[in-house]
Amino acid sequence: MPNIKSAKKRVKVAERNRVRNRVWKSRVRTEQTKVEEALKAGDLSTCDEQVKTYYEVIDKAINKGVLHKNAGARKKARLVKRINKQKAES
Repeated sequence: MPNIKSAKKRVKVAERNRVRNRVWKSRVRTEQTKVEEALKAGDLSTCDEQVKTYYEVIDKAINKGVLHKNAGARKKARLVKRINKQKAES
């Protein structure tokens, strides 16, 4: 346990940030799962709607500092790559 006042505050802030980060990372994973399920089902119209929501969640996570902007861009690019591959096959 820290004895210095500023160190005590940092512990509180770190815990608050950890909880916030977990929530947003969980939302990102949940939306990614929804998109992948729509892809597996072959429902491309639902998939397009899910992608919009997925992009919004990633952008919000980036703005809140949970994800780095390059990590968010990478997640988006990989997902779009899979979707385009699926569209080309069907």
